[in-house]
Amino acid sequence: MSRGKLCLLLTAIIAGIPFAVLAQQQVPPNPLAREIFKQLIEINTTDSVGNVTTAADAMAVRLRVAGFPEKDVLVAGPTDRKKNLVARIHGSGKRKPLLFIGHLDVVEARRDDWTTDPFQFVEKDGYFYGRGTEDMKEGDAILVTNFIRLKKENFTPDRDLILALTADEEGGDYNGVDWLLKNHRDVIDAEYCINLDGGEFEKRGEQRLRAAIQASEKVYVDFQLESLNPGGHSSVPSSDNAIYHLAAALNRLQSFSFPTQVSEITRNYFARTADLVTGQTASDFRAVAKQPPDAKAVARLSTVPYYNALLRTTCVATMLSGGHAPNALPQTARANVNCRIFPGENPEQVRATLQRVIADPKVTITPVPVHAADGSLVPAVAVPPSPLTPELTTAMDRTVSAMWGPLPVVATMSTGATDGKITRIAGIPTYGIACLFFEVGDNRAHGKDERIGVQDFYEGVEFAYKLIRSLATQS
Repeated sequence: MSRGKLCLLLTAIIAGIPFAVLAQQQVPPNPLAREIFKQLIEINTTDSVGNVTTAADAMAVRLRVAGFPEKDVLVAGPTDRKKNLVARIHGSGKRKPLLFIGHLDVVEARRDDWTTDPFQFVEKDGYFYGRGTEDMKEGDAILVTNFIRLKKENFTPDRDLILALTADEEGGDYNGVDWLLKNHRDVIDAEYCINLDGGEFEKRGEQRLRAAIQASEKVYVDFQLESLNPGGHSSVPSSDNAIYHLAAALNRLQSFSFPTQVSEITRNYFARTADLVTGQTASDFRAVAKQPPDAKAVARLSTVPYYNALLRTTCVATMLSGGHAPNALPQTARANVNCRIFPGENPEQVRATLQRVIADPKVTITPVPVHAADGSLVPAVAVPPSPLTPELTTAMDRTVSAMWGPLPVVATMSTGATDGKITRIAGIPTYGIACLFFEVGDNRAHGKDERIGVQDFYEGVEFAYKLIRSLATQS
């Protein structure tokens, strides 16, 4: 899945950001973190030929060697290749547990497309290369490294700390978070969840621009548009044509925009990010953060695809099929329309809106079914944003400042989708915090020659350690 890194596009199109923050000190290399990172990259965990269980078992071995008792390390899942890892550090019980999640699976990668072997861990020119270096085995390595460090320090938090590394976030039939919630809810239930697969920190060269807390994400729903017709011989055509009906429906969809919506999260995002940009964009950011948002500012920002996606539900045609022979009138024409639904909005209302906009009884609109690992239908439901709590925002502000000096921490809404959707639906507020900086304009997740900065990784390991301790110790 998309890992939510689409927010990097924001700053990529902004020029002349008058803000520079340099690291306060050089974080030294962490040999254990590098070793774990390398091991994970070199275990193929793609859906086609990979094995997530191999990665889960490898991390379980490391945790047990570090002192985790057998009862506190669980490797379990629905199939031999799709097992998940859960580990726990026991606390004093003063507060409810805190869950940290990451996914072990990665998208496919072809050796012919890459400069290096995607399943070999390569350090070159200040970067780590390999499939999953950005999405998101770097986060898995960060979590395992710090759980080992905390265990070896005999750290006793005031709440249990739970680590869950799971299967099939990127695709496949056995999503690990969903499976754990249905089969082992007790081992991962928590007051809230930190998801390292979201909330990217952004930098441009040595300029650190902002840290982020992803507190909401849009809901992914596919709809099938279908037009049926008796068909006939193409030598006797009629205007009543399945392809024509579908084409007209898609033209109407192209011209339609859903109503503007601004939530607490996106309002915070525009208000805080306004200080990082200049000119009309800065003015427009402040104007849409007002209640109600300024309509002219909304119109200007909506011409930029990323900003438009932050301001409303979006639906776009992504696949087409139709006809059965070149010399026959089409009996069927179908399109897939992918919707990214604003948090809190009911998917059925979106379907009804599409039906109203298309306004053709010969074009039906139905949700594309999604099935869980047990074969049950996964309903498309509204997913509320997670509330910004002082506990989390204070810990983030304090930890960011300690690592990098004064730097804005911005709440964000991801236009993509992560496993955070599943935990939020289950009633566990979830916050995406990537913990390390990604270069603006160099997003290689799911692409060729995926990489992250070596120093960025080591800083991310240290940042996560400080943040975990802050969240696990009540001041």
